[in-house]
Amino acid sequence: MAAAARFFTRGANSKLSLSGIGTGAQSSFGVTLLKLSPSCNSRTKTQRRHAAHFTFQPDPVPTQYGPTQKMNLFQSVTSALDNTLASDPTAGKDRVFNTPLCEQGIVGFGIGVAVAGATAIAEIQFADYIYPAFDQIVNEAAKYRYRSGNLFDCGNLTIRAPWGCVGHGSLYHSQSPEAFFAHCPGIKVVIPRSPVQAKGLLLSCIADKNPCIFFEPKILYRAAVEQVPVEAYTVPLSQAEILQEGSDVTLVAWGTQVHVMREVADMAQEKLGVSCELIDLQTILPWDVETVCKSVVKTGRLLISHEAPVTGGFASEISSTVQEGCFLNLEAPISRVCGYDTPFPHIFEPFYIPDKWKCFEAIRRMINY
Repeated sequence: MAAAARFFTRGANSKLSLSGIGTGAQSSFGVTLLKLSPSCNSRTKTQRRHAAHFTFQPDPVPTQYGPTQKMNLFQSVTSALDNTLASDPTAGKDRVFNTPLCEQGIVGFGIGVAVAGATAIAEIQFADYIYPAFDQIVNEAAKYRYRSGNLFDCGNLTIRAPWGCVGHGSLYHSQSPEAFFAHCPGIKVVIPRSPVQAKGLLLSCIADKNPCIFFEPKILYRAAVEQVPVEAYTVPLSQAEILQEGSDVTLVAWGTQVHVMREVADMAQEKLGVSCELIDLQTILPWDVETVCKSVVKTGRLLISHEAPVTGGFASEISSTVQEGCFLNLEAPISRVCGYDTPFPHIFEPFYIPDKWKCFEAIRRMINY
């Protein structure tokens, strides 16, 4: 196989149509996505119930990248892959293929393809099952450039994985393992909040000359619908985005939790008269320290929220860094509202999730400190 070819490594039960996003695509669950149509933003009764802990808030329509089309998050990811294949004349449907359902094999093959100079995009069916590939990611992909003295690298590798709670996933289909990989120099970890961000960030990961892990919030696959540019575009990595400016409290989140925090910011303004500055971190590793610290210097208070368990979660790293850099500016202790230190429950998921009420109470405590 030519080194210039593009490979899209996928799990054995996965299918993906790249012939065109307008006719639908196959998901990691082997079912067909909704076609792009005005009805794609309607959700079934079950989907509405499962998405009850947040309300998706679309961003303004981006006009700087040309024509847009209504897409959910899954379709925007497919569009990014479609753009990537279309940009390489050596690529085609034979470059998209199944592998045995063996995570360490999927990533190991992707590493080999990337080292040979090709573009490898490996899919892990659920982030909960990425752990068998942990050695390949941490000891091979992340260290290939360093241990070879920059003679070789697998920077053309991007690993995709559905991530986070989905409303009914229980302990094996709801995990958020970003903190495990944040402790690993040599890779980048990215989590989008919306279809527009997902496409731009994924294309940035594919183009980046470092191996990247791209976690996709699975509850947003169909719940999140936006007008997404049809053509290729990129969103910068390692650059947080301030979604709402404020003066009293800094809110930091990523993925689905951004939409929870948007509601929290509105509640705090309405019920407490508190002005919140909301930051979407977007890239977990390496994260945008400057943007977060600059905001905390202004507001004096910081609330970090994620779905993963609180102990050892990435909120701890953010908290420690801000504490060191902004200690004299803090008006209250930094607050973390995260998942509990238990396996992700099934019927008790509503109690486990760091919802808007828990975050709102954290803001109230900080203001009254």
